[in-house]
Amino acid sequence: MELDVKALPKLLVRPVVVITTISKKGIPNAAPFSLSTPVSFEPPLYGFSCSPAHDTWKNIQETGEFVVNVAGKDFGELMHVLETDYPYEDNEIEHAGLTEEKAKMVKPPRIKEAMAWIECKQEKNVELGNHIWIVGRVLAVGVQDDSWNEVIDAEKLLCHISGEFFAVDMKEAKYKRAK
Repeated sequence: MELDVKALPKLLVRPVVVITTISKKGIPNAAPFSLSTPVSFEPPLYGFSCSPAHDTWKNIQETGEFVVNVAGKDFGELMHVLETDYPYEDNEIEHAGLTEEKAKMVKPPRIKEAMAWIECKQEKNVELGNHIWIVGRVLAVGVQDDSWNEVIDAEKLLCHISGEFFAVDMKEAKYKRAK
């Protein structure tokens, strides 16, 4: 079956990350993304795609730092909260009932409940299509002990299919809509 090229994002199941940033005033922001990936091993670089109108991009332009928080399946019910377009400098971490934890190398907090985290300093950005591809130099990484056995426990990851569809059981290929 041939599909329209606009179906591209629906063909790939992607892990969900929640990017945390901080405003110049020190107020945290958190938003979910699934168009993201490591882009280089040496130097270690991580990139993600962000709308230029997004508070995440505004904060990165102002402070140059962000944390990639790897979301587990328990974040699934929080996607509707984290995706809400709150006013600028309204703390989504608090709205979602998540816990801020001090990062080791950057000012934005990491999310304590995340499976893993990647602390980054902006290295480069490129305008691509209707998004900005933001690349950060990885300064520190960490993982919850129960999510690591030489690699991340992929069965615990929250994965995004498209729009409001998230994979909840990769073994049985089940999916459901976010509430």
